[in-house]
Amino acid sequence: MPERRRTRTLTGTLSALRTPANPEFWRSPVRGARFTAVLGVVLLVGLSLVFVTGLLSYAAYNPDLNPVNDKTPGKGLLGFYLFSWPTGPHWLYRATQGLHVTVGIVLVPVLLAKLWSVIPRLFALPPTRSVGHALERISLLLLIGGALFQFITGLLNIQLDYLFPGSFYTLHFYGAWVFLAGFVTHTVLKAPQAVRVLRNGVPRGEADTLMAPDPLPATLSRRGALAVVGAGSLLLLITSAGRSFDGPLRRIALLTPRGGTDPGPGPNAFQINKTAAAVRITPADTGENWRLTVRGPAGEFRLSRAELLAMEQHTAALPIACVEGWSTSDQQWRGVRLADLAALAGHPDRPPGVFVESLQRSGSFRKAALRDNQVRDGRSLLALEVNGAPLSPDHGYPARIIVPAAPGVLNTKWVETLTFGEL
Repeated sequence: MPERRRTRTLTGTLSALRTPANPEFWRSPVRGARFTAVLGVVLLVGLSLVFVTGLLSYAAYNPDLNPVNDKTPGKGLLGFYLFSWPTGPHWLYRATQGLHVTVGIVLVPVLLAKLWSVIPRLFALPPTRSVGHALERISLLLLIGGALFQFITGLLNIQLDYLFPGSFYTLHFYGAWVFLAGFVTHTVLKAPQAVRVLRNGVPRGEADTLMAPDPLPATLSRRGALAVVGAGSLLLLITSAGRSFDGPLRRIALLTPRGGTDPGPGPNAFQINKTAAAVRITPADTGENWRLTVRGPAGEFRLSRAELLAMEQHTAALPIACVEGWSTSDQQWRGVRLADLAALAGHPDRPPGVFVESLQRSGSFRKAALRDNQVRDGRSLLALEVNGAPLSPDHGYPARIIVPAAPGVLNTKWVETLTFGEL
C-alpha cells in the first residue's frame, strides 16, 4: 500500500507540473480526434499501398530463384508471397515501384502531421491503464518507430545516400514487417473509433482526449491545417514524380537524383545508376579482345561483338526502372534474343533460366539470375544497340541484358558470361 501511494503521488506531481505528461502542456487548438482521424484514414490507404507495392518490388527480384538474387537470406515464412515475376505488361515494375516511392514521398507531410497530432498520448500517465491500453501503446511505439525507420531508410535510398549499418534490402525488408505488426494492431484497435468520429464526431458526453484543455488562440483552423498538409504533399508530388516521366515533369523533379536534364546528348541520353568508371570498367575490358561466353549442354562458346551482330537481330521497346523509383520511357533496344542464345547453348525447344555474369568485379548485382519465363519472352535481349546507336560505355557496352518488367539491376550491363540451365 505505501508503494502504491508513492506511485500515485509521483504521478499526481508530474501531472501538476507543466511537463509533456500534463495535458495542459499541449496547447495547440488544432489537435483533435477528427483531425487525427482524417490523417489516419489517408495513412491507412496510402501506407497499405506502399506496403503492397514494396512486397511486389521484392518479388520482382525473384529472390527464391538463386542466392545471388536474394538479399534477405533466412526470411523463412516472410517470403510466403513470392511468385514467378511476370514479363508483362512490360511497364509493370515501372508502375509498381514508381507508385511505391512516389506515394511514400507524398505521405511524408501526412505522417509528420499525424505524429504531431498524437504526440500528447506518448507522454500520458499512467503508461498503461489496462491490457487493451497496453496493447495500444505497444502498437503505437511499433507503428511510429517502424514508420520513421522505413521512411528514413527509403528516402536515403532514393537519394543514393547509403548511410545504413548494413544492407538496405535487408534492413528495409525486415523493418517493413515490424512496421506492419504495429500498423495492423493499431488499425484494428483504433479504426472503429476513427470511423465513428468521422461519421458523427466525438459522442456527446465523451471527452476529446486529443483536444487541448487550455488551448491558445487559434491562428489556423483544422481545415486550414489539413490544407497545409495537402499542399505539402502536392509540392512533393510535383517535385519528385517526374523522375518516372518524360517531358516537363522530369525537368521539375528537383528533389530526386533522376530529375533534371538527361545525361549527355544523343541516343544514349537517358538515366543510369552507375557509370563504367564508377565500377572500374576500362576500354581494355570492352575492346576488341572482349568475348561473350555462352555455356550450356552443347558446350561453351565464345562470341565476339561482331559475331553477335551477325546473328539475327531483334528490337524491343522497353523502359529501365530502378528500385529508387526512377525510370525511363521506352527505349528502342536491338540485339540477340536470349532464347536464341539458349538454343545455341543446347536448349532449342524450351529455354531454361540463365545465370548472368558481368565484367564488373565488385558491388551488388554483378551477377544475377533470370527465370525461364524471362528468357523465353521474345522481347528479352542481349542488347547491342539502343535507339539506333551502339550502347555507350555507361549503358553497358559491349552488351547488356534487357528484360521486360524486370528491376533495373537485373538488366545486367557489361555482360561477360551467360550460363543456361538449372539455377
